Amino acid sequence: MLYLSTFISGSSNASPLPAVALQASICCVLPEKKQEETSLHHYLKNLHFKNALGEKIFFDENGDLAVGYDIISPVFLPDGTRINEIVGSYNPYAPPEQEFTIYEKAMTWDSTFTKTPPEFRCSPSCLPGFRKLTREGEPLCCYDCIPCPEGEVSNQTDMDACMKCPEEQWPNQKKDACILKVITFLTYEEPLGITLTFICIFLILINTVILGIFIHYKDIPIVKANNRELSYILLISLMLCFLCSLVFLGHPDKVICILQQTAFGISFSIALSSVLAKTITVIIAFHATKPGSKLRIWMGSKVSLFIVLFCSLIQTVLCLVWLFTAPPFPYLNKNSEIGTILTECNEGSIVTFYCVLGYLGLLAAISFIVAFLARNLPDSFNEAKYITFSMLVFCSVWVSFFPTYLSTKGKYMVAVEIFAILASSAGLLGCIFFPKCYVILLRPERNSRKCLSKYKNY
Repeated sequence: MLYLSTFISGSSNASPLPAVALQASICCVLPEKKQEETSLHHYLKNLHFKNALGEKIFFDENGDLAVGYDIISPVFLPDGTRINEIVGSYNPYAPPEQEFTIYEKAMTWDSTFTKTPPEFRCSPSCLPGFRKLTREGEPLCCYDCIPCPEGEVSNQTDMDACMKCPEEQWPNQKKDACILKVITFLTYEEPLGITLTFICIFLILINTVILGIFIHYKDIPIVKANNRELSYILLISLMLCFLCSLVFLGHPDKVICILQQTAFGISFSIALSSVLAKTITVIIAFHATKPGSKLRIWMGSKVSLFIVLFCSLIQTVLCLVWLFTAPPFPYLNKNSEIGTILTECNEGSIVTFYCVLGYLGLLAAISFIVAFLARNLPDSFNEAKYITFSMLVFCSVWVSFFPTYLSTKGKYMVAVEIFAILASSAGLLGCIFFPKCYVILLRPERNSRKCLSKYKNY
């Protein structure tokens, strides 16, 4: 036998009515074999009866009362008498969010009661931007609040784990929301870009002045002795090297990315080919002055121009293969810097890119070796000495460039590459042409055929 006794304070259609106490006793007989297999909730769903007012009382499928009822608060009078005060009602058929009605004026609070809810946890709540870390060996309500790691946020209180931001977004300072990353690139307006632009323009002006000096004094011995056509080609190619560094500034697009690498590779190949041709010309000129030398047929500007064209053509072919196979393209680097997206140029084909760089390194190495071997030729103005020193500066700049480039991030990588282009080109310009300009402008007495050669026996 199971006895269920229910006490209900009812109301009709959720309209506030005086509380009516109803005592109903329901007697249900259950087979003894099914007592352990059947829950009380199953029988409550099928329970229907009427109260003293004739209202139908029953439970719905969730086990909740399907009729309205009053909310009663017990009140103790000064004489100790207890009465039940109606302080609200519930109507399941009311519009959404209007099911409950509370009569605040009818509520009477004890003098010892405070509006602060009782604390039911042993640790304070973790604010957004933090996550909970349960203390080992303590109850679950005891935990520490630790900040979310880099790239993650928590936007709710008491979160067990932080959430990762999308790839295009990054946490704000409080780590309670994801914000869009800032897209950055090296521009002309920022101080670093302005400085590099000023250096580039300054070097271009110096290069132009030197070219003007050589054109103006084209018939003097010191200019003619060192193959003035190669000097013109070298000065123009160095000017192109300075100009190509400006292409690395600003927002890169598809055309800019192609120009960056091809202009850099071809202009430097022309410059290094000119240096190599100058060095070979010095060696041929020295040995051709010996009696019976067969190298006289190699004297002249045609051989030098052929060396420049042939060496530059190889680099041009490599660049064309690069462009037709996998050309450079603009790329959004989302992992270079924290909280920013760097717009840069992707090399496309890494193999072809390193072939272009390797060919420039090969030209520089050959020029350095040949100039080094010819540095001690008996001449009062042996250009091989200055070429040797210029190639030493050139190689030193680019050897130190690679570890510096790989250790920097973001737009500073672009700044390092621009600086390497400017420094190496300035090294060639200064070491090869400054001594000549010094003789032309300040020591004109040394600018004579007699002073340029000491080969009195030839």
